[in-house]
Amino acid sequence: MITVAIADLAAVRGDSGDVIVTYALGSCVGVCLYDRRTRVSGMAHVMLPWSKEAFKGDNMRRYADTALTELIGMMVSLGAAKSDIYAKIAGGAQMFGAVSGTFNIGERNIAAVHHILGAYDIPIVAEDVGGTYARTLYLHTDTGTAEVKTAARRIIVL
Repeated sequence: MITVAIADLAAVRGDSGDVIVTYALGSCVGVCLYDRRTRVSGMAHVMLPWSKEAFKGDNMRRYADTALTELIGMMVSLGAAKSDIYAKIAGGAQMFGAVSGTFNIGERNIAAVHHILGAYDIPIVAEDVGGTYARTLYLHTDTGTAEVKTAARRIIVL
């Protein structure tokens, strides 16, 4: 099992047979990328939407735009083709009451992930986003199957 921490990412070759997992997806968004041909797999745990909000010395993997760009590059270096990659995403919850607009980080993270993946022509084939609960996200690198677990709901297979 490969654990992706908050504001981190990982990519592995398709023959690894690993499971990639990230925990504590509240307003954060977990992004699973999978190359259907080579089975090169990757996951990012995105905390915030845009790196323009970064402070000097920030971990750039916390931002959707920079994390996804790095992850796609890592996957290509492992043999993936951008044209064969698809995405599955989970998270983006509203964890702290009825806040909307600028202060709804979960909603902004979801929108940023959609925008960035769209710019790379990477389709999102499944998602479990929004709500008011945290998630754990698993990616099975041998099949591209993603599973979402929560405390209050059954396991969802994406």
